[in-house]
Amino acid sequence: MLEQALVQMLLLLGATVAVVLVFQRFRIPPSLGYLLVGVLLGAHTAGPVVADEYIRVIAEFGIVFLLFTIGLSFSMPQIYALRHTILGLGTAQVALTTAVVGGLAWAMGLPGPAAFVVGAVFAQSSTTVITKQLMEQGESQTRHGRLGTTMSVFQDITAVPFVVVIPVLGVVAAQEVAGALGLALAKALLAFVIVLISGRLLLRPLFQLVAERRSAELFTLTVLFVSLVAAWTTKTLGLSMAFGAFLAGMVLADTEFRHQVESTIRPFRDVLLGLFFVSIGMLVEPALLPEIWREALLGAVALLGIKLLLVTLIVRLSGVELQTAFRTGLLLAVGGEFGFALLAIGLEGGVIASQPAQVVLTSVLFSIILAPFLIRFNQPLASWLFGRPAWRPDESLPAPRELDEQGHVVICGFGRTGQTVARFLESEGVEYIALDLDPAIVREARLAGQPVYFGDSSDAAVLENVGLARARLLIISHEDRPAALKTLRHAAQLKAGIPAVVRTRDDSTVVELCEAGATEVIPETLEASMILTSHALQALGVPLHRVTRHLQEQRAGHYQMLRELFRGSLDNIQDPRPAGEQERLHSVVLHEGSPAIGQRLAELNTERDQVSVTALVRNEQRRRYPEADTEVRADDVLVLLGTQDSLEKVERRLTGAGRPTTED
Repeated sequence: MLEQALVQMLLLLGATVAVVLVFQRFRIPPSLGYLLVGVLLGAHTAGPVVADEYIRVIAEFGIVFLLFTIGLSFSMPQIYALRHTILGLGTAQVALTTAVVGGLAWAMGLPGPAAFVVGAVFAQSSTTVITKQLMEQGESQTRHGRLGTTMSVFQDITAVPFVVVIPVLGVVAAQEVAGALGLALAKALLAFVIVLISGRLLLRPLFQLVAERRSAELFTLTVLFVSLVAAWTTKTLGLSMAFGAFLAGMVLADTEFRHQVESTIRPFRDVLLGLFFVSIGMLVEPALLPEIWREALLGAVALLGIKLLLVTLIVRLSGVELQTAFRTGLLLAVGGEFGFALLAIGLEGGVIASQPAQVVLTSVLFSIILAPFLIRFNQPLASWLFGRPAWRPDESLPAPRELDEQGHVVICGFGRTGQTVARFLESEGVEYIALDLDPAIVREARLAGQPVYFGDSSDAAVLENVGLARARLLIISHEDRPAALKTLRHAAQLKAGIPAVVRTRDDSTVVELCEAGATEVIPETLEASMILTSHALQALGVPLHRVTRHLQEQRAGHYQMLRELFRGSLDNIQDPRPAGEQERLHSVVLHEGSPAIGQRLAELNTERDQVSVTALVRNEQRRRYPEADTEVRADDVLVLLGTQDSLEKVERRLTGAGRPTTED
């Protein structure tokens, strides 16, 4: 039994990897690849078959995690701000689509209950496809993106009363249907109150406690536990598991942990959503296509056309600009995964026959196949029809304050340095978002009204969540070099060329950080020397413009002068590099008879050993950076800069001695 299950799992994973690789190679949405895998491995096609009973159970959690993620994007204040959109536009879209499509199906000869099921199925839109495609395109924060996502989530919520009504259609009296519907709505309200109150009282303290442990494993387990407990709560009340997950995500959206939570849940969500699409593909019966393809194609065209027209009209009448309304209609024209669930309920209850159910199923699948392309090209289609771009930044819906403006600053690390930078940004009116892994700092800063979140800035998903792709500057103010390098590499992938200012302890990692993408690296020990020098020179009466010029020259030259150090046997200069890689100054006396006497500095070829001449002392007079054509004389002292091994090699060549004669 175990061996058979393992073989089926390997077959499923192997086919999925192969198909998705091919689809991504040709820039076809991966969701279509998952559907194809389901068709190929389903019971209705020739070849190997994977049992779908377990897949469907596991795949349902993909929807749970998807709604949990969506909830993280809609905090309670946002839901309240969008209440007119959700209640007005959402209700109108679902009701009108159900009525229009159901009326057409009834006019074509379907019984009333079956026609109602068809209308309810067509009224749903795929939150999965819409959300995933918008995220890939970077349009999730546009006005049409947020309108489409909000209305799609509302459709998912309306599936709750449909789940109650459909099984009893045609077999009970109208008053019993009304009673069942009222009970479902009461349960939904109870679930909302339970999750909201328990979340406010328990979730934030729980995540603060977990965050203090600094364990990624424990944090992941907590996220999974919370999302599944919320899903179980609504399931126990006879409602959708996805509804409970959405409520839990909404509660966490108000906390400082939402970006890290979304990053943690994303891998589970993506894998399980893929399985969900595989399970949908297994429902398709290709043998029936020759008989029903015309009806299915007409159904898909009707679904896309009717919903596009209705949504565009509804959104336009609400006062939204026509092009934005049209783009919102393109998003919501697609059929939805909850429609499949409603269709299955109708089949089990005998409300709709098998033949029309297959037509409806295939129509929705056709629409899902076309939907990613409609969503991907929604802007070109709108521009082609209306002649100008459909979205303007000033039309965006209410969004989190920190993501509402283009060109904010992302600060990684909110310790002393990060907080100092944030205060100066605030004084200049520059928007910023800060990330830190110390829950105490995050909690205090958020109480003070600052946009600080608990999150690992070296995680690409966290950087994406805080809008790095739209940021104007990245600041890394912590001292964790490996984390800083990962952050820089992820930042380069999210937004190539973004300016990045990085703090480091000393100059030993400047080159490595610059190669990783840093535009400015600030070694704090060297900057401390610069500030001390600045104050000293000003105290001595040196004009400020000359002091400033000196400092600018050193920064432009990557602190070359400050890296020229004599190191003693009790060296207390902090440098993480191995001793053999540390540069140091070393003084070499050229006595009479030295091979270098009479040669010009350029002829000494010290550069080939990566050693430079920083000074020459002659007759007790010191000359900084002597000219390359300076001729070396007896009793001159050359001050060399290089590593220990290089210095020894150069000194032997210059003096003819076996070992250095002057200890550094």
